[in-house]
Amino acid sequence: MRDRRSGILLHPTSLPGPHGAGDLGAGAHRFATWLSDAGQRLWQVLPLSPTGFGDSPYQALSSAAGNPLLVSLEVLRNEGWLDDADLAGAPAAAPGRAELAGALAWKRARLARAALTFAAGASAEQAAELADFRAREAEWLEDWALFAVLKDLHEGAPWTRWRTPLARRDPAALDDARARFAEAISAEVFAQHAFFQQWSALRARCRALGIAVLGDLPIFVAHDSADVWARPDLFRLDASGEPAVVAGVPPDYFSATGQRWGNPLYDWDAIARDGYRFWIARVRRTLALVDRIRLDHFRGFEAYWEIPADAVTAEQGRWVPGPGAELFEALQRALGPLPFVAENLGVITPEVEALRRRFGLPGMAVLQFAFGNDPQAPTFRPHNYARDLVAYTGTHDNDTVLGWWDGGAEGSVRTADDVAREKAMAREYLGTDGREMNWTMIRAALGSVADTAVVPLQDVLGLGSDARMNRPATLGGNWRWRVREEALTPALASRLARLASLYGR
Repeated sequence: MRDRRSGILLHPTSLPGPHGAGDLGAGAHRFATWLSDAGQRLWQVLPLSPTGFGDSPYQALSSAAGNPLLVSLEVLRNEGWLDDADLAGAPAAAPGRAELAGALAWKRARLARAALTFAAGASAEQAAELADFRAREAEWLEDWALFAVLKDLHEGAPWTRWRTPLARRDPAALDDARARFAEAISAEVFAQHAFFQQWSALRARCRALGIAVLGDLPIFVAHDSADVWARPDLFRLDASGEPAVVAGVPPDYFSATGQRWGNPLYDWDAIARDGYRFWIARVRRTLALVDRIRLDHFRGFEAYWEIPADAVTAEQGRWVPGPGAELFEALQRALGPLPFVAENLGVITPEVEALRRRFGLPGMAVLQFAFGNDPQAPTFRPHNYARDLVAYTGTHDNDTVLGWWDGGAEGSVRTADDVAREKAMAREYLGTDGREMNWTMIRAALGSVADTAVVPLQDVLGLGSDARMNRPATLGGNWRWRVREEALTPALASRLARLASLYGR
């Protein structure tokens, strides 16, 4: 993975498709072909887990499960588990937008129907394959399937509000639930099997095209998740099971009051006593899906921002030492070389960079941050890049390049003067009059010495702020951008392929 290449950042929900949001079916395979035609050899995705609060991939209901929303019903229809009538009536989505919650509810009903058809009509070989999957993945799958069913039973309420014996995982109560809801649990298992089959087929297609997949491993898990419900002893919770302290970051580029993510913090002492098995299993499972992992919020492994659970904003937090090198040494012993990209953005100290370099992990440079007041700005300018680096025009948290370039200080901690100086610096540094700024930035990233360059698809398409994927520190409306099928033209692929060839990617 250390060879010179470039790629595109696009989450599968942003793909074209017929059922409200992108999935792992024909649209994903067509996009892989378009990537190849565009000379790209890397596809970066966000976490693939089932989303919870705010539809965020970083607030997953399980760190191990696949998102049922990504399962292609067309593939299940072609396999004989659904018919054409089952695929009709999907929730309507506005052009260029994904209908996440509505599409998920609609799709889960059809996945349950497909599971029943499978149970009644599968061949012995097909049934054995599903049984083998269930046995092989039992360590996480059984907890997830039961969690999903119980969450439905409690009308979506967080696990701390379930009936006490179920919330506290009383063995007799769990056994009773497994017996009473065996059919619904089997439907969840079937949905996971379908997800992993379809992802495997898509990844095989990418491999055949010479495209590696860069995945994403969030540092934290959601409180309302199968992970915390199953192992509350590994998290800092109060007597009622609620977080005693929560995760976030101090005031930053995106928010003057910081970002209060709300994820529970780990009890790192308990995780260490358990031999870091929780983290070893997370990394192993992720590496079974992708070729390389973007390790989210890397600085949190050196020290994390601890916020009192009753604090309204992140301003009242404090830095607390993380597990540091001990965790990565345990991962190396268990898994061998670690194909991580360290997301070393935010408040980065010499200690954070020393940890990254100790384990030979490439960091990230975001070109949008190169021209303003960010303390890291000089390191984000291409003349300061190292080869062992992933260069981005922007990430899923940034505005699009054109949104950034055409916008002002609104919704930012910058002043109007800050923005004016930033744009003047960008014009001078990049030698541009500002026209086609998206392609100017793409050229700068691909032409740099960084081994890897990644561009959000929105920047290739030249889209504005309406196409932004996420606005940190905001709730609602995020994660919903979607590319239109007709936008992925041969001419666009050719233009991008020319740059990839020109700069040896």
